[in-house]
Amino acid sequence: MRAAGSAPREQLREFGYGAVRLTGGPLQRQYDHLHQHYLGLDNDRILKVYRQRAGLPAPGDDMGGWYDADGFVPGHTIGQYISGLARFHKGTGDPAAAAKARALAEGYIATLGPNGYPYASEKGATTWPCYILDKYEIGLIDAYRLAGVQAAKDALPRVIRGAIGHIPDHTYDRTPDSPKQAPYDEPYILSENLFQSWEVTGEQQFFDMAKMYLLNAEYFEPLARGENILPGKHAYSHMIALSSAAKAYLVLGDEKYLAAIRNAWDMVEQTQQFASGGSGPKEAFVTPHEGKLGDAITSTHDHFETPCGCYAQVKLARYLLRITGEGRYGDGLERVLYNTVLGARDPDNDGNYFYYSNYQPGAKKGYYHRKWSCCSGTLAQGVADYPVNIYFQSASALYVNLFTPSEVQWQTGNVPVKLSQTGEGETQFFRVETAAPVTFELHVRVPGWVEAPPRVRVNGKAFDADAVKGFLVVRRHWKSGDHVEVTFPRKWRLQAVDDKHTDVVAIMRGPLMYVETGQPVVSDKVLPALPADLDKASLTPFHAVREQSYTTYFRKPA
Repeated sequence: MRAAGSAPREQLREFGYGAVRLTGGPLQRQYDHLHQHYLGLDNDRILKVYRQRAGLPAPGDDMGGWYDADGFVPGHTIGQYISGLARFHKGTGDPAAAAKARALAEGYIATLGPNGYPYASEKGATTWPCYILDKYEIGLIDAYRLAGVQAAKDALPRVIRGAIGHIPDHTYDRTPDSPKQAPYDEPYILSENLFQSWEVTGEQQFFDMAKMYLLNAEYFEPLARGENILPGKHAYSHMIALSSAAKAYLVLGDEKYLAAIRNAWDMVEQTQQFASGGSGPKEAFVTPHEGKLGDAITSTHDHFETPCGCYAQVKLARYLLRITGEGRYGDGLERVLYNTVLGARDPDNDGNYFYYSNYQPGAKKGYYHRKWSCCSGTLAQGVADYPVNIYFQSASALYVNLFTPSEVQWQTGNVPVKLSQTGEGETQFFRVETAAPVTFELHVRVPGWVEAPPRVRVNGKAFDADAVKGFLVVRRHWKSGDHVEVTFPRKWRLQAVDDKHTDVVAIMRGPLMYVETGQPVVSDKVLPALPADLDKASLTPFHAVREQSYTTYFRKPA
């Protein structure tokens, strides 16, 4: 919903999940694998803790780990599993994913009882009640919008109202001295999905709650003024909270929210990120210009909370792309997606999931020490979102943001158009199929990592494309069979970990972070020397590493 007469606040629009299909490459491999993985989760196990609390028959094995009634956060990821399945369904047309999303949503709704109590256990009302409510909301919203589950829309108000007595009646920041009754809770993440709940139901109460939980004085207003207040804050939750500010800008039109998310993005990008794009060693933003990122390489194995952190950063990048139309946010999206969650170790079938990316020498990709962690939920949602990261549109143009084999279908005027993209090296190929000749602009992002101006050819002939806001522009009256080639020159480059450790570098090529595999490591506390000849070193993209050990950072000779 939008106030009557208000102007659109987006330069670009996302495509719906069903408009874009992956057709090859590493994104599709992980997408297809995890689509099947989440289909394979046992419904009875997921619903068991809710049925036990409601006094209903509860077949199936216990989930274990964080998820059980006596676990750390009982039942915390069910909403994310429903959301991810609904997104996989809409993105592929798979009826099994829709059926599973429906079964889980309706099974959960059956446990609410007359007062709408939504949590998995009494403990669930005191450990992260805001965090869990946020996941219930998006699960029900996506089940309704993407999988056609009417009962999910009907239950949404019951779930929110059933939670109200268990969540704070005001917003507050998560700090070391947060209220003892909920030391880890995050009310400041609630606003985005409360605004969406208002859009789905039209209920003013949820709009008012969304405004109430915005962390204005403590977070968004200082960021809007350009004050870097990130150090010490919890990296994932404060990043995901920026999506609430983005949604607030789109709904309310207050410019402070746009200023806050733009400034925060720049602060993270310039002072918080490893070469992968990940940030927050030990889940906290660091104080800039003190060498703390470099120090963290050998002091911890927990460098980036991967599925959760990537989900938060990619979602914010999409908001910024939509609002500003600036290609530089696509650079950040590409970097963190390809070098973090795409490299997550595949989960097993009993709750073991990849959690932290580890950049110490001689690291191996492992599982978190507790089953069914938070990252099991964001992994489903983040990977199911791959298609909506690739293309965007405006009234007169198609925008290519990611370079991966895929196709997108839309209409220009009343003319159906399909663009297919192939190629995974330096050159990307785009082919247009259209029912009739049609005019539109093709905008192709110019990555920040290119080593020389991109080369463009249209139907085999060199084309002098303009660059607008970080995108090459091909303006044309298209006919079916027209094709475009764009070549992005790339070579090896080094990226220092921070400005106090300029001799500690990672190896990059194009958008990818490369790691050295198969080489002996003296100690996980001692950085090896940079290989003398990168072309002859045993270098592998981080996302392609499986069981082997790897080293991410090296010491550059003086």
